[in-house]
Amino acid sequence: MALNLGKSVVDYLTAHPDEKFSARQIAEWIFATFPDECHAKKASSSALDTDADLLQQLVAEIGSQRPRLQKKHPNLKTTEGRPRKYYFSEKSDSAEIAAVESVGVIAPVGKDETKLGEHGLYPLLSSYLWAEFGVYSKRIDEKRSTNKRGPNGNRWLYPDLVGMEDLGADWHQEVKDCVNQYSDKRTKLWSFEVKLLINRSNVRECFFQSVSNSSWSNFGYLVAAEIEGQDTLKELRMLFAAHGIGLIKLDVENSSESQVLIPARERGEIDWDTANRLTTENKDFLGYVKLVKQFYQTGEARLADWDVPKEAE
Repeated sequence: MALNLGKSVVDYLTAHPDEKFSARQIAEWIFATFPDECHAKKASSSALDTDADLLQQLVAEIGSQRPRLQKKHPNLKTTEGRPRKYYFSEKSDSAEIAAVESVGVIAPVGKDETKLGEHGLYPLLSSYLWAEFGVYSKRIDEKRSTNKRGPNGNRWLYPDLVGMEDLGADWHQEVKDCVNQYSDKRTKLWSFEVKLLINRSNVRECFFQSVSNSSWSNFGYLVAAEIEGQDTLKELRMLFAAHGIGLIKLDVENSSESQVLIPARERGEIDWDTANRLTTENKDFLGYVKLVKQFYQTGEARLADWDVPKEAE
C-alpha cells in the first residue's frame, strides 16, 4: 500500500490536539508507524539509499504539502520560526491567546517540562541579547510608575526590557579615550516588548504597542515565544516597512537558538523628551538611565548591575 503522507499528518495532529510537533517529529512517527509503506517508498526511489534519506524526504514533503493541507483543514495550524511547528486546534485565535496567557508556554527543564509566563521569558531574552549582540539589558516594571495620569495614562508607555549596546567593546583604549574627548556616541539604546504568542487576533495591537513604547530608542523590537501563521508574519513585515520595529522569535528551549526574523531599523537619535517622561515616572527606567550615564562617566559597564543571567556571563 502506498503511503498517504497528507492523511497521516492530519491523523497524527488531530489525535494530539493543541500539541506542537516539528516536521521531523511527525516524519519519525510516520516512519515508526508505517514501516512497510516507508520501506516501499524508499525502494521505489533511486535517490533514497538510507533510512536517513527517507526521513529527510518525508520532512521535505510535509513542508511542501503544508499549504494544501491547511487549505483543506483550516484547524491545522503552524508556528513561524525555526523549526516550524505543526498542530491541530479548534480554538479561535483569540482563544489561543487567552489560553497561553493563562497557562504559559511549555519549556524544558532537565528531563521535565514547565510552563513559562511572560515574566519567565525575560531572563531568556536577556541571555540571548548578551550572547548575540553584547547588549546589557534591564527589566522595566510598569507597576513601579507614579501613574499620575489615571488608569490608562501609562498605557503602552513602558517597554518590558531595555538595553544598552557598548559600541566600543572591542576598541583600543586610546580610541575609547578619543571618542570620550570627542563627545561622540559610545552606545546604542534598545527597547523590547515581549509576548507569549502573536497570531492574527493580536498582531496589530502587539506591534503598535511596541511602536508606542519603543519610540524613544535607537532600536525597537517586538519579541514573541510563539508566532502563529504565515499571515501573521506577512502582516508584521508590512508593518515593519512603515514603522521599523523589528521582530525576535525567542526559543524557550534554547535561547541561543532565538532568531531575529525582522531586523529593526535604526533611529539615529534618542527621543530624550520621551525618555525624560519615562525617567520621571518610573524608578526602573530611572535606574537604567543612571547606568547609561555611569557608563559614559567610567567607560565601563558591570554585568552585576544589569539583568544578564549569570549563566550567560
